[in-house]
Amino acid sequence: MLMKGISLRGLEVFEALAASGSVAQAAERTGLSQPAVSQQLRNLETALGVDLVDHGRRPMQLTPAGRSFLMRTQAVLGQLRLAQNELTVMDLTHLSQLNLGVIDDFDNDLTPQLVTILAENMTRCRFKLTTAPSHEIMQAMIDRHLHIAIAASPGTATPGVIEYPLVRDPFLLVAPRGRAREAGGTEALMSALPLLRYDRDQMIGRQIETHLARLKLEFPERFEIGAHLSLMTLVARGVGWGITTPLGYMRAARVHDRIEAHPLPIKPFARTISLFAAADWADRVPRDVARTMRQLVTDLVITPAQRQLPWLEGKLHLLEGE
Repeated sequence: MLMKGISLRGLEVFEALAASGSVAQAAERTGLSQPAVSQQLRNLETALGVDLVDHGRRPMQLTPAGRSFLMRTQAVLGQLRLAQNELTVMDLTHLSQLNLGVIDDFDNDLTPQLVTILAENMTRCRFKLTTAPSHEIMQAMIDRHLHIAIAASPGTATPGVIEYPLVRDPFLLVAPRGRAREAGGTEALMSALPLLRYDRDQMIGRQIETHLARLKLEFPERFEIGAHLSLMTLVARGVGWGITTPLGYMRAARVHDRIEAHPLPIKPFARTISLFAAADWADRVPRDVARTMRQLVTDLVITPAQRQLPWLEGKLHLLEGE
């Protein structure tokens, strides 16, 4: 039983206030009036016996107690939303076969959870899962080997394929822990150590090289690594620095004690992770899977990443679709 004065609506209002810092924006997000938002916050603070926000500052900022409580609030609301999705999001009982491809960035936590949800909804379906880099996933979609795929967007329309954007995944710099400070900053580090490049056959490698070329930035050609975790391990061992995304950084949790992520000291850029479906899939399955993916990405990637790297706020976020 929740403590008297604490309600799910109150938690949702607090989450919206923490994200926006504004009563007006929180009211817009939650569909309440501004007085109702203020009352919900007062009720919650009264029930907890602490101030969650600094009421004397605009935009509102969380107190230390508020920051701590926000982490718990996001976890609770995330689990409730996921449970709701599992119960109502999709009916796959009519499918006889589903071939799904998922980018290997998700293969540690998110893909198993997605497959579990799908399996519980597929009672008479032959299911095949493929995990691979984005360029291989997209080629399999073009070759009609997959019905649905989740991968980095190539940025151009693919004939016969419908795209449902899921998340904006900004690029960041990864370096051996402490080396940026020793070098005098990330720009100095980029000259002091070699760039560990992704294999240019991979979509992420091509996207990074295209951006560097656009900015007329050149780095010595010394390392080109095909396996993401191998690249992160080389960074951890002090061999060089790399450019990856929050998805890639979070996937390398086993070396987080030896690497650190920084905002890029060059013009920012990002990739889009999308769900792709064959155009002849006219039912709701792709949209339902996309909605479930957005919730899973929020709970398992965005929230933990922003907790660890607060400067990602507003940069790593969902892309809402139909």
